[in-house]
Amino acid sequence: MSGGGDSVALLHLLHETFADEDVELFAATVDHGLRPEAAKEASRVADMCETLGLPHSTLRWRGWDGCGNLQDQARRARYRLLTDWAKSYQLSHIALGHTADDQAETVLMRLGRSSGVDGLSAMSHRRILNGINLVRPLLNVGRSELRGYLEEKDVGWVEDPSNNDETFDRIKARRALEALEPLGITSRSLNDVARNMAQAREALDWYSFLTARDIVVIDGGDVLIEHRRLRTLPEEIIRRLLIRAVCWINSEEYAPRSASVSNLVACARDRRPATLAGCQMLHHGPHVWICREFNAVRSLHCATDTVWDNRWSLDGPNLPDCRVEPLGRRGILMCEGWRSTGRPYASILSSPSVWQHGELLSAPLAGSSRGWKANLIGGAEDYFSGLLTH
Repeated sequence: MSGGGDSVALLHLLHETFADEDVELFAATVDHGLRPEAAKEASRVADMCETLGLPHSTLRWRGWDGCGNLQDQARRARYRLLTDWAKSYQLSHIALGHTADDQAETVLMRLGRSSGVDGLSAMSHRRILNGINLVRPLLNVGRSELRGYLEEKDVGWVEDPSNNDETFDRIKARRALEALEPLGITSRSLNDVARNMAQAREALDWYSFLTARDIVVIDGGDVLIEHRRLRTLPEEIIRRLLIRAVCWINSEEYAPRSASVSNLVACARDRRPATLAGCQMLHHGPHVWICREFNAVRSLHCATDTVWDNRWSLDGPNLPDCRVEPLGRRGILMCEGWRSTGRPYASILSSPSVWQHGELLSAPLAGSSRGWKANLIGGAEDYFSGLLTH
């Protein structure tokens, strides 16, 4: 809840809907620390929740350093804070107050970026992020309807002054929609576009999933795609298989830029090596082989009881002063049998290994486990299921 009209309406609608149901509601406000009024607005939301008998939390972000895209960084921080908050309360769902107007503005902005099917399908009614279900129950409802509902209930809300700041793309899109209405380009028509694109995306996702089941193999955290059959696929399906491989390996939520992905597709078809977003693509035997790029993890290390590179846990003997780091060239020299694994040098180079005082204890993916096991967080099935998750 920001305290704006959309989130206040969502609060009251959910409170009414579940008044007689066995459902617990919790509320949270993210204070981005960007406006002095934000703390007072969060306090007002807390008072509103207290009146309704609902627990409220204020989550504070202080990560803005003045560099980069402020709105993008704030949005990512907001979702991270909210999903972490939900996990701390063992909540399975977060309801968000996005409206039909938000959806239309998103479609318009993405048209300006030459987005494809995925971009123009805009926001989904439901998605999973960091293990939490995000739901948008107001996505078919307009702002004016929600404000009419609040006025009938005599409930006030706060208007964020940034809603009139035309330096932000979203506000520019809002103004543009007003100008485009005579052409029939309205919130309703753009929501129809998003709905149509979502249906097209669902079909593409399903075809990509079935294709992956047929031509993709997961090996030690790497993605192997049969080259002979890959090169006969439509480009859009190749894109989806490769984007999913890169995002699964580097644990990033967002896909690389379109031009970079197009280059990756061309390299995959032509059997040329490439690197992208901390991943390396090479050709090994009959496969296009996608693995972690060594330079992306060369300085990454952690204790053996924590997750390495956001995807590996190492289990083994309880020994002091051990740490996990990439195997590297020195480590490979200590693993005489690494070639018997069938994995290419680049894959073995960036694989997780256990060290103690500069001595190699274990390299599970290089054929030298010595009592240790490397476990892939989420397992191999996570790659395939991600082709269907938005």
